[in-house]
Amino acid sequence: MELLLQTILNGLLMSGVYALVATGLALSLGVVGIVNFAHGEFLMVGAFLSYLLFAFRGTDPLLSLGLAFLAAFGVGALTYQGLIRPALKAPELNQMLLTFGLSILLQNLALLLFGADTRVVAPPYQATTLSLGPFFLGAVPLGAFLLSLAILLGLQVFLTRSRLGLAMRAVSQNRLAPGLLGIEAERVYLLAFGLAAALAGVAGVMLSVMLYASPTVGFIFTLKSFAIVALAGLGNLKGVVPAAFVLALAEALVSTYLPGGGGLVEAVFFLVLFLALVVRAWRLA
Repeated sequence: MELLLQTILNGLLMSGVYALVATGLALSLGVVGIVNFAHGEFLMVGAFLSYLLFAFRGTDPLLSLGLAFLAAFGVGALTYQGLIRPALKAPELNQMLLTFGLSILLQNLALLLFGADTRVVAPPYQATTLSLGPFFLGAVPLGAFLLSLAILLGLQVFLTRSRLGLAMRAVSQNRLAPGLLGIEAERVYLLAFGLAAALAGVAGVMLSVMLYASPTVGFIFTLKSFAIVALAGLGNLKGVVPAAFVLALAEALVSTYLPGGGGLVEAVFFLVLFLALVVRAWRLA
């Protein structure tokens, strides 16, 4: 029983970062209306920024969070203005091919700059653990979980209390009516896409300490985010957190209880995505 509870606890802690990345994807999908296959590359930007600051300046990852937020927001805003905005009226297949091509471009650029080796940010507290009775909590996963929840709560307050947040919600529900009320849809799209990238960039800093930074880490989390968004419902921000916990818990259970489960973890999201699509198709039938 203790092993099961520890496994559930591990899944819970990992779900915070998953929810942070997937919320960004759900935001760009729900507000801008585009399927962004390059979403994970904004995460990669944050991870490598954290690594470079730590390796060359000795900057603590906690101090890199704000810089990663701003850097990823800037990259996301430039991406929207230069690539996404001209393609908004294009067929959906063209949009998906555009973002998929951008993903491949950024991955290969990272390979040229950093090589294929994984890089890890190792601050002094990386291996610190906290005991809670018979259970053990990693200080870094716990901190990442609490920080992710704080950011998601802040996002919820922004979306429900601020003028820009309410404008984003209005545009996500009806793309024509807000314009009649004086809401500039293009400005909202730019903010939403940049904010989605910024959330991924912050998650990248956390993952550079919890896991690693590599040119392909973003692609892996793009796929996981798609599974979470499909499970939660497209554009449903409130369902992202429980869906993220389901995926993280499934991965933790597979890793702990299946022989060779460590090698099967990265395939769990395929099963979650498949089941989510099957259940949704069954409900619509």
